[in-house]
Amino acid sequence: MNYLYAVLLCVACIEPVQAADALHGADHQRCLNQAGSTQAMVECNDQEFRRQDVRLNRAYRAAIAAQPDKRKAALQQVQRQWLRYRDANCHFLSDPDGGSLARVTATQCMVTMTATRATELEQLLGP
Repeated sequence: MNYLYAVLLCVACIEPVQAADALHGADHQRCLNQAGSTQAMVECNDQEFRRQDVRLNRAYRAAIAAQPDKRKAALQQVQRQWLRYRDANCHFLSDPDGGSLARVTATQCMVTMTATRATELEQLLGP
């Protein structure tokens, strides 16, 4: 039973990383592939989060600038709500009873959600 649980946990941890490949750069995947510990994986995710956060902020500034005046306040409100949701959602995943892999899952959540939102904002600017 414990073996099955460990296998399922590993699959659950790997799946988000593979799904995130389309959003994140090769450097992030390379870092994760070379990580020899959960702490190293967290550091890879933290590094990629910083990169995606810069991208998010750049996309947000461009999206706000491109909106008609009557829509700027609405986008600002949506973005603030989204930030609160992202932070709460990913913090929930960092369950202290979830072991060290919970930290990996939580940091991967921050990376994936931030990259996804950056893409959404970039798409507001058109093709």
